[in-house]
Amino acid sequence: MSAVKPIPFLDLKAQQARIAADLKPRIDAVLAHCIFILGPEVQELERQLAAFCGAKHCVAVSSGTDALQIAMMAEGIGRGDAVFLPAFTYTATAEVPLVLGATPVFVDVYPDTFQMDIAHLEQRIAEVREAGKLTPRAIVGVDLFGQPCDWDAIQAIAQREGLFTLDDCAQSFGAALHGSKLGTQADATATSFFPSKPLGGYGDGGALFTESDERAALYRSLRTHGEGAQRYEVIRTGMNGRLDTLQAAVLLSKLTVFQEELDARAKIAAIYSARLSNAVTVPVLVPDSTSAWAVYAILLPNGAARDALQASLKAAGVPSAIYYPRPLHHQPAYATAHDGAVLPVSEDLSTRIMALPLHPDLTDQDVDRICEAVLAAQG
Repeated sequence: MSAVKPIPFLDLKAQQARIAADLKPRIDAVLAHCIFILGPEVQELERQLAAFCGAKHCVAVSSGTDALQIAMMAEGIGRGDAVFLPAFTYTATAEVPLVLGATPVFVDVYPDTFQMDIAHLEQRIAEVREAGKLTPRAIVGVDLFGQPCDWDAIQAIAQREGLFTLDDCAQSFGAALHGSKLGTQADATATSFFPSKPLGGYGDGGALFTESDERAALYRSLRTHGEGAQRYEVIRTGMNGRLDTLQAAVLLSKLTVFQEELDARAKIAAIYSARLSNAVTVPVLVPDSTSAWAVYAILLPNGAARDALQASLKAAGVPSAIYYPRPLHHQPAYATAHDGAVLPVSEDLSTRIMALPLHPDLTDQDVDRICEAVLAAQG
């Protein structure tokens, strides 16, 4: 008996085949002009990305992590500053403040949408002010798994408290809140083009969006070693955060099918939710929003149930993943920075969350097979 052919968790080969006719000429053009860093394709990508999400400025950079760092460097965030961010997210969000000498202050998340808990955010800001050891400087809202966090509430708090807001939109470029694409809800928005993202390159890449002329100019300087008006005029300490032109060419090609892929992701997510809601806890949508569906995360009753489902799915050729197996405040790298606050929701989610495959190249047969495998395991 032949082994069951596994379904790919992410199928970049299938996507590449769909865009090959557009992709190859773009790459050939870069190989012809040989401007491999910040070439004309980068400038065109910045224009198209800004137009897509309605932002005034887009600055393409070398990764989503570098986008976060450049945005915080531009604000002068550093030693003695507190940066508020969710504990249930990828490490890059908390890593950057520490690299700059600031302190990440971890905030719990909602148990249904997994977005930052606004009441707990307010509590954490009050705790830091009362302790008097750190100066509150910024809120990093993470649009987790493809959905937007509550930007109306975050901005209201930030304005009241005098804080900079940074949207970590690494997983959610293409999502919308109140009918507007993400990219303009915060003072600055950072996104990632890591290959697994809804809009992903063939290597690292990222971008920053802002409505501020001054911030955009500063981002462009910081991404290129703090350059001034001329190449060898260095007016500030910057970094090497430039985007490769080949990555821009890839992303320009992917942009031609991006909305179609977002629609396909939404269709698959709707099928999962309709078919699986009686067997597992399916994602809850943020009100008045659309998701980019970077991750379709389900919840099991406990860790043992998750382990059993993963094993059953693996035997059926259905992959799965865990985002995230440990909240950030429990990571060894952040032990000395964390103030000891208990974050029960983040701690609970990490023990029983699991992601199913979701990408635009899943066939109807693949989706049916995934659903049947989940239902059979939970039956």
